Parts: sequence; C-alpha cells; structure tokens
Amino acid sequence: MSKEGVIADVGRAAEAVSADEEAANPLHQIESLCMRCRENGTTRLLLTQIPHFREVVLMAFECPHCGEKNNEVQFAGQLQPHGCVYTLNVPEDALEVLNRQVVKSDSASIKVPELDFEVPPEAQRGTLSTVEGVLLRAADELQALQEERRKIDPKTAEALDHFLVNLNLCATGKKPFTFIVDDPAGNSFIENPFAPSPDPLLSVNFYNRTSEQQEALGFLPDNEQVAAEKSMDQTSPTSKERIRYVPAGTRREPHGSVGALAAHRAIAQGNSDEVAAALFKYSTPEEVMNFPATCGACAAKCETRMFVTNIPYFKEVIIMASTCDFCGYRNSEVKPGGSIPEKGKKITACILNKEDLSRDVIKSDSARVIVPELDLELAPGTLGGLVTTVEGLITTISENLKRVHGFSIGDSADEWKRAKWQDFDRRLRKILEVEEPWTLTLDDALANSFIAPTTEVIEEDNQLKFEEYERSFEQNEEFGLNDMDTSSADMAYN
Repeated sequence: MSKEGVIADVGRAAEAVSADEEAANPLHQIESLCMRCRENGTTRLLLTQIPHFREVVLMAFECPHCGEKNNEVQFAGQLQPHGCVYTLNVPEDALEVLNRQVVKSDSASIKVPELDFEVPPEAQRGTLSTVEGVLLRAADELQALQEERRKIDPKTAEALDHFLVNLNLCATGKKPFTFIVDDPAGNSFIENPFAPSPDPLLSVNFYNRTSEQQEALGFLPDNEQVAAEKSMDQTSPTSKERIRYVPAGTRREPHGSVGALAAHRAIAQGNSDEVAAALFKYSTPEEVMNFPATCGACAAKCETRMFVTNIPYFKEVIIMASTCDFCGYRNSEVKPGGSIPEKGKKITACILNKEDLSRDVIKSDSARVIVPELDLELAPGTLGGLVTTVEGLITTISENLKRVHGFSIGDSADEWKRAKWQDFDRRLRKILEVEEPWTLTLDDALANSFIAPTTEVIEEDNQLKFEEYERSFEQNEEFGLNDMDTSSADMAYN
C-alpha cells in the first residue's frame, strides 16, 4: 500500500472520528498491514460511547490471509484532571466479583500484589473485559512461549509454571487476591454494582500525576512541578530511608512529602473568569502581581497573575490565573493562605428552599461530601477542588456518577441495577427541586472548604452549623503532618 494511500486512509478515519456527535457514527474500514504475514488486512473503526462513561474508539483487525485477529479500545475523550487507582479485593469463590467489568486504557497498569504480578501499560492495549478475562488473557500470553522457554531456560520455565498455577487459581476464584488498576490518565474503571452507594470491596483513590507520568502521556510537564520533585529527591540519606507506600500514587515518596504537597494543593480549578467572578463579590484585591511563567501545555513564555484576597468568615486565599496567548491554554487555582489549621472542620448546611441552592461553596481536594438523604458519600479527592454553588455541586456529582458508573445504567445493565439508578436519579431531582428539606455536609480534615451564609452575620444563619474536631493519627499520617518539622522556619520568623 502506497504512502499516499495510507495518509488518505488516516485522513478518512480522522473525519469519521470527528463526525457530528448527534449523527449516527458509521463503521469505518481501513486497509492496513498485517504484522504477522505482511499482507494487507482490514481494520474496522467505530466511534461509540459507553453510556454515561467515556467516548471510545473500538478497533478490530482481521487478516484474511493468515487469520490474524486483534481488537482494542482507545479513548477519544480528554485526559482526566487526576490519575486514579482502583483497588478491588476479590474473596475466595466470589464468581460475581470476577465477572465485574473492567475498562483498561492504554496507560493503565494492572497489579496483583499477592502474586507479585504486574501487567505494564505496554503489555496490554486498551481493553473492555472482566477481572477474570484480564487474568486469563495474561495467563494465555505467558503460556504461549513456554515450550521454547523450557529448551533455553528450564529453571525460568519451571518457576513460570508454578506462577501460572497460582494465577489460574485466582482467575477461577479458588484463591483470594487483590486486583489493582493504576491509570495516570484517569480513564480506567472497575464496575461498582452497589453504586451510587460505596462498595465494601472496591476503593478508588485519585492522585496528581508526576512530571514523568505527564511526559509519558505526551504532555509537557510543569516546570514548577519538576523543580519541586528535584528538590524533593535531594533529601538527606536519613529521610530517604523513611519510605512509605502511598496507595493514591504510582511511585514511592519520602515520608511526609505527600502532606507538604497536600497542604498547598489548589482547592479549586476551573475557568479564570468564573473563579474571579465568584470571589470578587467578597472583596477587591489590593494588588495584582504579574510575573513571568512557562505554559504547561506548549512551554511558551506566558504571564501569571496573582493576588491575595479575604473571604469573610473563611480565610485568606491566594488566587492565581495563567493564560497562554500562543496556544490558548488557561489555568486558574485558589490556594489557601496561612498555616495548616490545627483542627479539621465539618460544615453542615440545611437546605430548606431554592434560595439555599444559590449558596456559594468552596470544596477542596481534601473534603468529604455527604448527603444523608441520598445515602451519598464522596471520598476526599473525588471531583477535585471546586468553586461553585450548592446546586452546581449536586449537579456536578450527578453528571460524574452517571459518567463513571455507566455500566449500571446502559443497555447491558441488569434490570435491578437500572431500577436502582432510576430511583437514585428520581431522588436527586427531588432534592434539586427542594420538595423536602435536605442536608449537605462538607467534612474537611484540612479545614479548606466553606459554605457561604445567606445573612450578613454568619452567626444569624441558623441553617449553617460549623464543627471543629481533632484529626486522627491516620488523617495526619495521610497528609504527612506527623513528621512535619517546622522548627527551623519558626526560628527564622522569631
């Protein structure tokens, strides 16, 4: 096939993928090279959407000459704001857990710690399968060259035979294990049959990508992040010895560094104009500082604007906004000012009427969102940081739940799962119409979240309740506060 023909076919494929979303996406066929026999086969492309989850491109290749077949899933949507780690505990003889559907993107790795087993991203392309299917496929691929391996390296082949026995025991439910999907792009997923309620067997953690992960995904890393990671690596040998495993990340960090980053993490990211409009109503900045920076998308020189403002009854915050005139990239964030509070804070708002839906809300990365009337609880890190209203927060939660838990809503879902989601959606619309009073709680261990009052004096707002509490040892450990030493800084200020 000529080079011009390949370019033309790729162009036609791009046109098919970028077709109008409202029109029916046709099946597109491309003549492509078979990597086994070097003859031309056929690749079929279909742009489709997993209901309320992601847009994906389904690709299937078939060669009529040698019978070679291959299929994979690639994501057509955007890179997610955070990476994600799904951890599923699979008990013994739990066949229903093995049948849970799994979406694995090209950038995701799969781990089974009990077997010291890891499938790197390059070993398996994007797939739509089940827990059992992923393990059996890995076993088949390892078994494929065993006979040749026995002739060259009998010891390795014997060790691999023993490993394959254990892997097959896990895949058939005869041995308990932990199934972990770690995706820096945030585009992987494991089905939760109990959604929107928490799954006792499944935990989801979100994390900020490292500069190496950002670069591996094809994006330029942030220069400030690279500098921070380099300074972090240049620690003393004593601190390097104290290493702990962070489930929400993909690499080991010096003990305490996670908390230092979490303390200064942005509590809101979004459109610069929207953030400014939401916060200018509280106070006008005394001074806007401009300083040169580098665009995180194209590495061109740009300008960052920063000012400090105060939100009444909350705290001092730092607002930063960057715009790149070269590529159009925009970024804004709101960072908490001052020191880390000694206590966590729980804010509870009683929503009685539609006016309460207009209350301003600042939700940080470290906040837990609870709505008892919906039996809904979101773990810290879910949705990232937001500057919005009560109505906007609930709407965002609804959209993200439907997108992430699409398997429980789509055509392939069991009837009882679909009925459960329809009931949840009905209750969600009910609270947005405020047909009955309901409660919104933000539980923030770092006290970086806020719900605005509707009265001039916050003490007169009887629908708001603030409760401070002592953080547990585990919470301090998660934010790296147990080993944080600020004595040198205190001496410098004194």
